[in-house]
Amino acid sequence: MNIIQIVLYIFIGLASGVVIGRFLLRSLFRNQEINAQNKAKKILKDAETNAEILRKDKLLEAREKFLQMKADHEQEINSKNNTINQRENSIKQKEQSLNQKIENLTRKEDELTNVKANLEKQIELAKKKQEDIDVLKGQHIQKMESIAGLSAEDAKNQLIDSLREEARTQAMIQIKDIVDEAKLTASKEAKKVVIQTIQRTATESAIENTVSIFNIENDEIKGRVIGREGRNIRALEAATGIEIIVDDTPEAIILSGFDPVRREIARLALHRLVTDGRIHPARIEEVVAKTKKQIEDEIVEIGERTVIDLGIHGLHPELIRMVGRMRYRSSYGQNLLQHSREVANFCATMAAELGLNVKLAKRAGLLHDIGKVPDDNPELPHAILGMQLAEKYKEHPEVCNAIGAHHDEVEMTSMISPIIQACDAISGARPGARREVVESYIRRLKELESLALSYPGVEKTFAIQAGRELRVVVESERITDAAAEILAADISNRIQTEMTYPGQIKVTVIRETRSVSYAK
Repeated sequence: MNIIQIVLYIFIGLASGVVIGRFLLRSLFRNQEINAQNKAKKILKDAETNAEILRKDKLLEAREKFLQMKADHEQEINSKNNTINQRENSIKQKEQSLNQKIENLTRKEDELTNVKANLEKQIELAKKKQEDIDVLKGQHIQKMESIAGLSAEDAKNQLIDSLREEARTQAMIQIKDIVDEAKLTASKEAKKVVIQTIQRTATESAIENTVSIFNIENDEIKGRVIGREGRNIRALEAATGIEIIVDDTPEAIILSGFDPVRREIARLALHRLVTDGRIHPARIEEVVAKTKKQIEDEIVEIGERTVIDLGIHGLHPELIRMVGRMRYRSSYGQNLLQHSREVANFCATMAAELGLNVKLAKRAGLLHDIGKVPDDNPELPHAILGMQLAEKYKEHPEVCNAIGAHHDEVEMTSMISPIIQACDAISGARPGARREVVESYIRRLKELESLALSYPGVEKTFAIQAGRELRVVVESERITDAAAEILAADISNRIQTEMTYPGQIKVTVIRETRSVSYAK
């Protein structure tokens, strides 16, 4: 076989395969088409069957729902009908009850009408009987008046007068007995309360002085404190307002002054300067300024701690600062803050015993000497100044009155005021409370009065307010108004240079002219 034959056979085979393949594919496609048509018919038939079934189910479901809704509607209608029937029955019952009540009221109204008629008849009979009685009474009175020789009005007045006089006599006797018993009881109870108050309070003795001792390691520091030509000590005295005494006392510098705040500032400033070693006027001024700021902070802290310890709340910040400044104030050797705390505790105890307001009493006791702290208004008594400060910072009126009345400058208007006065006296009069004895105190007052009496034209002198004010009465014929001003200045200068006293003394010269004539 040659190649051509082979190629021809291959070509024929391929052609035959193509024809056969096309025939087979056509047969396959025809079968698939027939199968697809059969499937489509079957699906269509199934869909029609399912639709018919679904339609029947929906019809049945709608019918059941309709029947259910119909049954519910009928049940609701029946329920409403029942409710309406019940209400109609209730209304019928109420109507019957009302009809019955109306009948009862009508019957009672008829009965009341009958009763009213009977009462009117009885009232008419009673009036007639009263008229008969009045006639008989008048006849009886006329007979009594003719027998006694007095009219009924005169006899009644005599009886009333005698009874009134007897009642007045008995009442006066009973009042006297009650007053005497009350005085005895009040005296016993007052002594009991005061004794219990004193016994329940423990206090310390006075330790305040008008000088402070600053201890140093050696006497070489004294020279550094004095400085060249005394400039350091002069700068320190000018900055603090305290007299600094550097004498032969070994290892000690004395700080003298009546103001404890200034003394404390001077002591702390001197301690810082000596510790630091740099002592010159500029450094002194800087240290004193820092020390003043520190003391102010300590004053506020002391005031806050005091009011917390005493359980006093709502105090104005400025009053708290003044309470702290009491720590650096003294009166006759008694520390003012310690004295005020004592008075506050005394007042709380006494108010509790008497059933009064303990908080107000304690508050007034702490603030009663607050007028001694400020230095800007020395002309007023400290009680009046303290009352004005309390009023300024919205304190309770009873507290303000107690502060102003504890030395009888104003009238007492509350029960707390006499308690404050009594407790102030207890705190100041107890043994050890005040260092200055009565003899020296009286001697200082006499010296004040004698100093003023030594001037010509002075008629009388009075040392008042515990020696804080000197009043001088002069003869108007010998002293003129201009001379009175000069006299006041001279007396104050002599007191300042010749006497030793705490605080300051106010000198008041009084010149009075009187013209007298008699009508005969």
